[in-house]
Amino acid sequence: MNFEFSDEQKFIQEQARAFLGDKCTAAQVREVLESDLTHHAGLWQQVIELGWPATAIPEEYGGLGLGYLELCVLAEEIGRSLLPAPVSSSIYLATEAIKLAGTEEQKRAWLPRLAAGEITGTVAFAELDASIHKGQVAVEVAGGKISGCKQPVADATLADFAVVAARDIAADNFSLYLLDLSAEGVTRSGVDSLDPSRPLGKLELKQAPVELLGGAGEGAVTIDRLLNGAAILLAFEQVGGAEAALNMAREYTTGRYAFGRPVASFQAIKHKLADMFVAIELARANAYYGAWALSTESPELPLAAATARVSATEAAWEATKENIQAHGGMGFTWEFDCHLYYRRAQHLALLLGGQRVWKNRLVEQLKPAASNSHTL
Repeated sequence: MNFEFSDEQKFIQEQARAFLGDKCTAAQVREVLESDLTHHAGLWQQVIELGWPATAIPEEYGGLGLGYLELCVLAEEIGRSLLPAPVSSSIYLATEAIKLAGTEEQKRAWLPRLAAGEITGTVAFAELDASIHKGQVAVEVAGGKISGCKQPVADATLADFAVVAARDIAADNFSLYLLDLSAEGVTRSGVDSLDPSRPLGKLELKQAPVELLGGAGEGAVTIDRLLNGAAILLAFEQVGGAEAALNMAREYTTGRYAFGRPVASFQAIKHKLADMFVAIELARANAYYGAWALSTESPELPLAAATARVSATEAAWEATKENIQAHGGMGFTWEFDCHLYYRRAQHLALLLGGQRVWKNRLVEQLKPAASNSHTL
């Protein structure tokens, strides 16, 4: 079993790192963060021209026909650069939802436009005081019309359409629906979040027309598979961001002197950097395991996804938090870039449900193995 990326995949990663290192700096992230912009339109257009939205879309639907491994290496560099664009909502979630659940007609209608960057999408699965992981869905569909409220929704004010998880009143089942966000009956608004460079929003739906995505009653299975895949891709983003934070801390403390010595030479700082490195390498190993499970459609995917998600979230939190500490008093100021990584780490940690949700999923996946071990 080989968890290493191929030379071609490493080349894609190197090219992505070079492009983002040159084009996506803290200045571009701050341009979005400190304004009312929903994303950096110029960077997003360049990403489209590079074909990143088409990476894992089959060629028959206008995509590049590559795969999840290529998407994983791109995700790591996206996380490293803090790209302020609708990547997770449109590429990891909306595109994958149509690939997983769409009929042939729906795939041919939506995937080519997503691949070309003509439209962006999102997935609206979250509701306040409810948990999609437990099948609690209050938004309802009756007679082809949807009503209710979804919040928070990634890039809700930017996306052209949403895949919405809702309950069909007549059939009493849980399904996914395609919703044109410009349709009558849809009200969109932004919500406050820690990282406005990846904005969250609210969808208020009042008898808005929707189209069933895939088969009726298949919502729970599709959402579960969708979240597992997105968790692995986000784990790579988190690893990339965590490593960037570690590099920031190392560069600052090796160049900063106190009592005639580099700050990095003091034992307390060494321990911080070492702990960050260990957490990141553990997360990377688990992310690689997740990438393998995702790309091979392994039965271990739920376990691999939960493991990668929990580990990467811990690493991102550890690295971005300690990066601020390593910078001392200046690390807490707006002028330094430390908070940009901390903000993104907190955003990604909650995007698919918090740590408690994914730790519970991990425990559930480990239960059969633990039971068998006890029996033996």
